[in-house]
Amino acid sequence: MPRRPKAVPQMTVAQFETMFPDETACRTYLQVRRWPNGVHCPRCGNDKVFAVSSMPFKWQCYKCAPGSGYRFSVIAGTIFENTNKPLRDWFRVTHLMLAGKKGTSALQIQRLMGFGSYETAHSMCHKIRAALIEPEAKLGGIVEVDETWVGGKAYNKHGKRGGKGTGGAGSGKLPVIGAIERNGNVVARVLRGVTRQTATRFINEVISDRVSLIATDEHRAYHRLAEAGLPHRSVNHNAGQYVVGAVHTQTIEGFWSIFKRGIVGSFHKVSAKYLPLYVAEFQFRYNNRNNPDIFGTAVAGC
Repeated sequence: MPRRPKAVPQMTVAQFETMFPDETACRTYLQVRRWPNGVHCPRCGNDKVFAVSSMPFKWQCYKCAPGSGYRFSVIAGTIFENTNKPLRDWFRVTHLMLAGKKGTSALQIQRLMGFGSYETAHSMCHKIRAALIEPEAKLGGIVEVDETWVGGKAYNKHGKRGGKGTGGAGSGKLPVIGAIERNGNVVARVLRGVTRQTATRFINEVISDRVSLIATDEHRAYHRLAEAGLPHRSVNHNAGQYVVGAVHTQTIEGFWSIFKRGIVGSFHKVSAKYLPLYVAEFQFRYNNRNNPDIFGTAVAGC
């Protein structure tokens, strides 16, 4: 049995306190992460900007506003702009969200940070999740495709909110489809329904022409992938078939396991409105699982 890969060390609480003792340290870090090649105007992209000597971390751009000039700060155009929370609080919340493999709920963030309201933590977490959405790179090699359903069991729902069964169309649950490259990244999306058309469209959008194998289960949405010229093979879970040579969906099912444990154990429930943001959060953490500077990557995208 292959050995489990060693965990990549992430930033500890002690390291966070050392790196970010005050607001100045946080603003300096954000400046370097946001503009590694030098400060430029967030409005027009001009790199010939002038620092405001009397105001640290503020610059003036005269290209997009001739005469008066456009003044901007290090947080201009980021999720940290127009908030009354210090940058250090934003950094701490980001660190807490990334430190837990299965996520940290807004209610737990409120307790740990001592915020006066749940709405504050809820808003900050969702803004950070939106910033974690990364450009999707097409997957190649051996790719597994599978779907899962998110929502409570039908018999636990009241009135007409439920459905029948434990998953699938008519169950009242929300479908999420995902594709994962073996030993690589995952791409997941929330769908209105898993049909042959939506599954094929998703596969064509996220999988490159250099794919050598597309492995799925027996779901009928994948039945005609081979007819479309794709290298498709499947396993039949209903018949007790889980692995046939290189054909299996265990990698993507491992990602679904982490995602579902996070929903059940950390968040308990999520609404359809915000489900895509939770999916983006888990996708970001999974794709950066071998990145020792996942925090810096997250801050650079904010």
